[in-house]
Amino acid sequence: MDKRAVKAWIMYDWANSAYATTVLAAVLPVFYASVAAATVDKDTAASYLAYTHSIGMLCVALLTPLLGTLADLSGRKGNFLRVFTITGVVATLGFSIIGEGDWLLASALLVLSTIGFAGGNTFYDAMLPDLVPAERRDMVSSKGYAYGYIGGGLLLAINLLMIQQPGWFGLPDTLAGTRLAFVSVALWWLLFSIPIFRHAPRRSASPELPASWTGYAKVGVRRLRQTFGQIRRFPQLLRMLVAFWFFNDGINTIILMATIYGTSIGIGTSDLMLALLLTQFIGFPCTLLLGAWAQRWGAKRVLIVSLSVYICIVVLGYFMTQALHFYILAGLVGVVQGISQSTARSLFSNLMPAGRTGEYFGFVNITGKFASIFGPFVFGYVGQITGSTRWGILSLIFFFAAGIVMLLMVNVQRGIQDAGLADQEEQERIRGMNIAGNATGVPFTH
Repeated sequence: MDKRAVKAWIMYDWANSAYATTVLAAVLPVFYASVAAATVDKDTAASYLAYTHSIGMLCVALLTPLLGTLADLSGRKGNFLRVFTITGVVATLGFSIIGEGDWLLASALLVLSTIGFAGGNTFYDAMLPDLVPAERRDMVSSKGYAYGYIGGGLLLAINLLMIQQPGWFGLPDTLAGTRLAFVSVALWWLLFSIPIFRHAPRRSASPELPASWTGYAKVGVRRLRQTFGQIRRFPQLLRMLVAFWFFNDGINTIILMATIYGTSIGIGTSDLMLALLLTQFIGFPCTLLLGAWAQRWGAKRVLIVSLSVYICIVVLGYFMTQALHFYILAGLVGVVQGISQSTARSLFSNLMPAGRTGEYFGFVNITGKFASIFGPFVFGYVGQITGSTRWGILSLIFFFAAGIVMLLMVNVQRGIQDAGLADQEEQERIRGMNIAGNATGVPFTH
């Protein structure tokens, strides 16, 4: 195991989490409504932002499975990660020049930054099996999320000070602090991505690797079609995928709707922002600690426990009445959010054929993005028909309970055996192609 490459991989989570915390969660929604879309009414601005998020995620859902396939064929996941990261960095930097009424430009930049962030994560996740043996993946995956929490939380704290106390930084006003926050996220993301740019793992190119972009597209589409058809060959991976659809939808809904829910029951903006910071800094040690437990007791067991805690969070959220309760729940989310996501990532990496992780993580992403529409929809629909968002938050129990039930049906050891057998068959097929190519004087290797 290349320790420098593993450290570089972990550092990338530190790098891009600044975008997730400062841009997506805290600063951009307010900036979009008050500056970029200041010339339209608030309801229209909110709709424009929602549509933009949907377009961005749709682009990611359509692009990443194909690009993941191509990354597997070329053995150069690091090259794809570099392109997506630079796309996200440049788009984030562009937010700093948005003026009043420039909502169309802001939306275009948000689509590009979403593609850069979410698309890059596909190749980042797919590197894990290339870097780390199966018995160490739970711990390394947890370290990635843990360092992401501390890195994203640290820059968010600085950025909130820039915005709320601009004079401390020699800035004239809050808007200047907001613009500088966007610049700081772009530079932070780029600077701490340099290690993975330098030490990204490389695999041998596949004999199927074509010589032209047209050939790339044809082979990529063919292999993607095969993925849809062959995933049934891996029943444990398929069960894990269905479980992921449910519990990840619940987790994402809590992330997306927590601020709106808190506002609807009277929690102030400052308390909401401080609670977000609390989640980040509690998440760091807890994800490391629980990652060690996952390595000792098994990722599946720890994941089930963390999802059970989410059910408790949802129930307690139904009865929440004051800011103190919101802080307590934010702390609980910090305890389990990172370990839920990191153990899911390591479980997936163990159940996938090692030579096609980019392809399969792309498949996980596209199906996960489409599945993620149901949680917010159920939250909103239940809240609307009952007249209370409390019932909306309580409805999320279904997603976590269904995820736990499906996880109990996953046989991890059998899934690892299935993936290993598929890898052996693929290697034998490639050897056969090379032998045939050499026999005709036209080698398939590059």
